[in-house]
Amino acid sequence: MKNTVNIEWDKLGFSYIKTDYRYVSYWKEDSWDNGKLTSDNTLTISEGSPCLHYGQQCFEGLKAYRTREGKILIFRPDQNAKRMIKSCQRLFMPEVPEAKFIDACIQVVKANADWVPPYGTGATLYLRPLVIGVGDNIGVSPAKEYIFTVFCIPVGPYFKGGMTPLNFSVSDYDRAAPKGTGAAKVGGNYAASLYPHELARKEGYADCIYLDPATHTKIEEVGAANFFGITKDNKFVTPISDSILPSITKYSLLYVAKEYLGMETEERDIYIDKLDELVEAGACGTAAVISPIGSITYKGKKHVFHSLTEVGPITRKLYDTLVGIQFGDVKAPEGWMVEVK
Repeated sequence: MKNTVNIEWDKLGFSYIKTDYRYVSYWKEDSWDNGKLTSDNTLTISEGSPCLHYGQQCFEGLKAYRTREGKILIFRPDQNAKRMIKSCQRLFMPEVPEAKFIDACIQVVKANADWVPPYGTGATLYLRPLVIGVGDNIGVSPAKEYIFTVFCIPVGPYFKGGMTPLNFSVSDYDRAAPKGTGAAKVGGNYAASLYPHELARKEGYADCIYLDPATHTKIEEVGAANFFGITKDNKFVTPISDSILPSITKYSLLYVAKEYLGMETEERDIYIDKLDELVEAGACGTAAVISPIGSITYKGKKHVFHSLTEVGPITRKLYDTLVGIQFGDVKAPEGWMVEVK
């Protein structure tokens, strides 16, 4: 495969880059139009759009990968489509049908094939689908018109030079309310996390851990990612809560841990005062796949997991297996990888 895009792939970070095409579809008069690709990377909307005033919007994040043979694969787009449907339902927006979502993603990747980084660089093509409520509104009510769009950017590996453990602190702030929008991928959840993240960063941490908003005793999320741990008896455990975003990466790791590594797996409460039961821990999400956690500081006490400098052996195996699946080097479960032809 010969790329015509002039990019130093090994120097890519995670920042906006204008690629050639994006997909846009409009909801008017109770239905979505057919949608189309466009080279225009701007959206023109009314100043009264509910997405601007009341946060009526949601988004997704997924990736396309270049294999050793030069094929282009998208990782589990059906799962992102299903999650976006739930987010739309929670914010009272029209659902984007699963088939429409997947087709839009395939169209965008195919139209921007030259932007899919070469195999071996560790870089990928990141897709950002979103739905926003638009139109001439001002009252607190659902929009009467909506835009569904998908754009893409090439991004580099999260860890330059390989994975390294990160240190986290526990925040006094809540990420989401009980029975709120924590399980939906909506912008307001992320806006609310900016200040606690900055506080943690100024204290020298990579980010903060959020506890459950009802009792502040159980781990829920790590910054904008899901949490997992490896117990002393070799179980893969991860929190369960109605206010946790259901991470596609996390559920993929649950499957990998059980079916590929032969581990027992559990979704259950993980109490912040019982970190001693874990020998390894990590944060997981689309951007980094896994961010190993070296330590968590809670009420002035620093708990160290496997190491502050080395990635734990199980965390390494989980990462290598899932990334191997994504890049086509490890046989994927049926339906996980969608080829763009």
